[in-house]
Amino acid sequence: MSGKEILLAAVRGAETPRPAWLPFVGTHGAKLLGTDAESYLKSSDAIVAGLLKARELYRPDGLPVVFDLQLEAEILGCDLVWAPKGPPSVASHPLELGGGPEDLPVFDLSAGRFPIVREALARLKGQIGGEVALYGLITGPFTLALHLAGPTIFLTMFDEPEKVRELLRFAADVGRRTAAFYLENGADAVAVVDPMTSQISPEHFREFVAEPANAVFDSIREQGGLGSLFVCGDATRNLAEMVATRCDNLSVDENIDLAYLRDLARPAGKSVGGNLKLTAVLLLGTPDDARLDAIRCIDVCGSEGFVLAPGCDLPFDVPPENLQAVAEMVHDEYRRDVARATLTAPKLDLGSVQLPDYASEADVVVDVITLNSETCAPCQYMVDAVRRAVAQVGEGVRFQEHKIVTRDGLCVMAALGVGNLPTICIDGKPEFVSIIPDVDRLAGILRERMRAKRR
Repeated sequence: MSGKEILLAAVRGAETPRPAWLPFVGTHGAKLLGTDAESYLKSSDAIVAGLLKARELYRPDGLPVVFDLQLEAEILGCDLVWAPKGPPSVASHPLELGGGPEDLPVFDLSAGRFPIVREALARLKGQIGGEVALYGLITGPFTLALHLAGPTIFLTMFDEPEKVRELLRFAADVGRRTAAFYLENGADAVAVVDPMTSQISPEHFREFVAEPANAVFDSIREQGGLGSLFVCGDATRNLAEMVATRCDNLSVDENIDLAYLRDLARPAGKSVGGNLKLTAVLLLGTPDDARLDAIRCIDVCGSEGFVLAPGCDLPFDVPPENLQAVAEMVHDEYRRDVARATLTAPKLDLGSVQLPDYASEADVVVDVITLNSETCAPCQYMVDAVRRAVAQVGEGVRFQEHKIVTRDGLCVMAALGVGNLPTICIDGKPEFVSIIPDVDRLAGILRERMRAKRR
């Protein structure tokens, strides 16, 4: 079987000769070319060159064309802020102050950067499409709705639920059209990437997200494609609801217990993907760390309906040798056996981080532990909620983001006992774990803590 055949069979839930391997090479492709993320995502030549280089180095069974959850939002009127080492982030929300889908610009797939993506996909299909499965990644309905309406959407879900349902129906229509764009231009599968669903309850998932998501997956299936629901963050509470959607595959990050997902998904006829550790292993670890983590995932899911993958867009600066080590474990069973017998996992040295003495601090100290708010949507919106709450309160509160794309950030995460991302800690204690708080509620908590400190 070709690599493409192995990956597509795995997505369908079949037994395969070896695990399927899908490195989500997004702006890491720019790193391979020695350029920046903005230049890369605005050039079909760069996208093609970056993915061809990734194919040469990492021997993948599949590759995404681009990994950018702002493509649709950009056309619909959201302003973007570009970062040198990651995809852009949404900086404005056209519906935050009111209005509905009818007030947005027309969603036109000949606008924005979609023509660049179309050209890159056509060229990749011609050059490697026979051997490598090409993935189209689209912004999931809830994440797109949040881009458009801003973080006030969480309150609107309670106060004006029909307004949110209307926006999600619109987002699903955008998703159907974008999925068709990819499939009509040669993609083999479509991943509906909806990271913000990790921030809501199972009840809200059923009420607001399930129907729009199913509308997208039904459309993908009608066009002969395969559909993956791709989430990040601690979506454990919603996994049963996600398995109940009409996707073919669920792909998750390291926040999820892979064995738990496997046992939920297989009886429902769904394949699973993930959940290589993005930062501690792929970005900051060694090739041996990468080998061990690949083996961890493979030993849980084997080669039945399993796609080995990182849980999100690969960090820009991932050392190529770490991904090559993962590829080695995928392609060589003998070397997997040797690695199991000879390698041991290292322990993180916490000596480089000194936490404040929170009890003696005059201010309330808020630590926000994130993957990276410049590139991770849940992290961006959590940091934004903290920033707004602190601005409401004024003096007496200070906050800092700790990004686990740095070793110090990982050490702070471990020292504070944080297990999932993103998380808000107040005076050294985790308070909001993978849940974005309402700004007014968070501001009230901070005022209360300030009064307690001043007694």
